This record gives sequence, structure tokens and C-alpha cells, in this order.
Amino acid sequence: MVVLSVPFLAGAIAAAALGAGPAAGSVCLAGAACCLAAMALRKGRRTWLAALLFLLLGAFTWSSRNVCLISAGGPSSRDGGVSPKDELPRGKLPPAGLREMALERLSAVIRRIPFPHRETNALLLALITGRRELLDRATVQSFRQAGAAHILALSGLHLGIIYLILSKLFLFLGNSRPAWIIRSCIIVLMSGFYTMMTGAGPSTVRAFLFICLNEIARNCPGRRKPPAGVLCTALLIQLCARPSVLFSAGFQLSYLAMLGIFLIYPRLRDWYPPSNGRGGRWDPVRRTWESMAMSLSCQVFTAPLVWLRFHTFPKYFLLSNLISLPLTGLLISGGLACTVMEAAKTSPRLLARAVDWLAMCLRNSLETVSSM
Repeated sequence: MVVLSVPFLAGAIAAAALGAGPAAGSVCLAGAACCLAAMALRKGRRTWLAALLFLLLGAFTWSSRNVCLISAGGPSSRDGGVSPKDELPRGKLPPAGLREMALERLSAVIRRIPFPHRETNALLLALITGRRELLDRATVQSFRQAGAAHILALSGLHLGIIYLILSKLFLFLGNSRPAWIIRSCIIVLMSGFYTMMTGAGPSTVRAFLFICLNEIARNCPGRRKPPAGVLCTALLIQLCARPSVLFSAGFQLSYLAMLGIFLIYPRLRDWYPPSNGRGGRWDPVRRTWESMAMSLSCQVFTAPLVWLRFHTFPKYFLLSNLISLPLTGLLISGGLACTVMEAAKTSPRLLARAVDWLAMCLRNSLETVSSM
């Protein structure tokens, strides 16, 4: 998949840089460097032919997308066919219907949960549905200055937390092969519906593809799932389905962050000396180091792009992530439990107070970091 996806990506980028259209024939020269880098991984005539085919296929995919947008009166090919918001025309979005109705009902349930502070409803609404209209400007600004703005933007992090919750929730089905298949189908369907309901952003779609590939590999005994293969397979599928996402900031940051996690995080994590005994897994110092290693791995790849696109760099990102990531996981888990109970008209006050306390801890901690 590495040998196929890298030339495909190079072809799409080269076609966009050349303005697509009739220039697609010269894409081979523009993407030669990426193609040769991929070919260094494997040898053989078939590999070269497959890479060349996918190089041209990537150029053709972008070119055909660009021609369709021009004929429909969309963005011109002068800028590579990329609209400022990286969105498809309204007529080509998935039909609303059930998706919009489910999102409205979920938002309504979250709004009426009786938290002691109304700011908790607004924060929970942003974390679960991606809607930030109820958040005040000071809260958004404090998250941004503390380097935790990615928490408010619905992304693969949020879907990953929900995926872990669903995986634990359906463990009661057992460990037989039919139970694994049923559990995987339920998890993929629920994750897919959540992705569509919340707008199918680039980062969320990437996380959903990871979930699908992980569940497929889990139900195929003996099948290897190397991280590079999973990353490149998701990249290829997402670009084939929607080439316009190529220059989306969310798409680029999401894949760069995952690349850092796959390449750098294992090495940084192993710097911590191995623990003796079974209690090493719950070693607080180890857990802290793993969280720091994860943040550093992501920042190595995403920080240059963030600086180029937004001209900013969070100075206290390590401290912010050490505080915000555990609290966000607990907050989303408790918030979903409160939402389900509120929908069933049985929302307990004790759980609501606990979730409210977590939300206030997250908000006040990031406000303190942002004022440093």
C-alpha cells in the first residue's frame, strides 16, 4: 500500500500544481521524486508498473474532479481547483434527512442536561457534536492560546474515544468468532453514522477508515496490520472518494499527526526504562512520559504546517495536553452517559455534578495555562 498510495498522492499534488486539465500528461516528471522514493522500498518490474499506474491515476482523479467543478461553475483551475473551505458544492453533499434530525435531537438532549454551570452544556455540545455556537469567545480564546484548540474541533481524537467506549460497551457479547463479527459490524455502523451525523470532516473520516481497517484485520486471524499499511490504505481510499480534501488543513494535520505517532512515538516511548512486575502498566510516571511522547511525536510533524498556515506555535502544548487529554476522555465518556440517561429521563444528579466538575477543571486549567 505504501508503494501504491505514495505515487497516487504525488500524482494528485502534481496535477493540482500544474493546474490539471491537459497538463496531466506531464505529471510523471513532476512526481518522479516521490515515485522513486516509494520504489526504493521494493524492487521488481510489476512494482514499477503499478506505481506508474497509480501516479497517473492520482493525476487523473484530481483532473477529473477539477473538470467537474469547472463545468458546474465551481472554483477555477487557476488555483488548482481548491475552494477556500475545501467543501463540495451544496448539491453534492450527502442528503440531510435522518442525519440532521439525529444531530438536532442529540443537541437538544445535551442542552437540557441539568448541569450546575451552563458552560458545561456548551462545552459538552462542542466535544460531542462539534457545535460551538454556545461557547463564549473567552473560552475559545483560552483553548486556542493554550494550544488545545484541537479539542474543540471535532476530530479523530473524539471518534477514537467513542470507539474505545463502544469496544468496551459490547464486550458482553462474548469472545466467539460470531460475537466478534457482530460486535465489529455494530461498532462500524455506529461509528459511520456518527461520522456522517457530525458532518464527515476530514479528520473524522480518517479515524473512521482506521476503525474499519482495524475491525477487518481483527476478524481475519493471522492477518498483519502494519501501521504504515493502515495509514496508506486510509489515505488512498479518502483521496479516491474525495480528492478536494487534499488541501484541507484538517486532512493534512490529521495524517501528519498519525505519521508522527507511527514513526516517532514508539521510539520515544521506549526511552523510558522497562518496569519490573505487572504493576508497571499503571506506573504514573510511565503514563506521564507516554503522554508527553505522544504530544511531542505529533508536534514534530504538525508544528511546521501550523506555523506556515496560521503563523502560530503553542509554547505550552506539552502542559496543555498533559492536562486536557485525560480530562477530555473522561468528560466525553461521562457526557455520553449523561446524554443517554437524560434521553431516558433518568439523569442522576451525582453523575451530572461529576461531569460538571470535570468540565470546570478543564476550562479553568486551560485558562490558567493561556495566561502564563
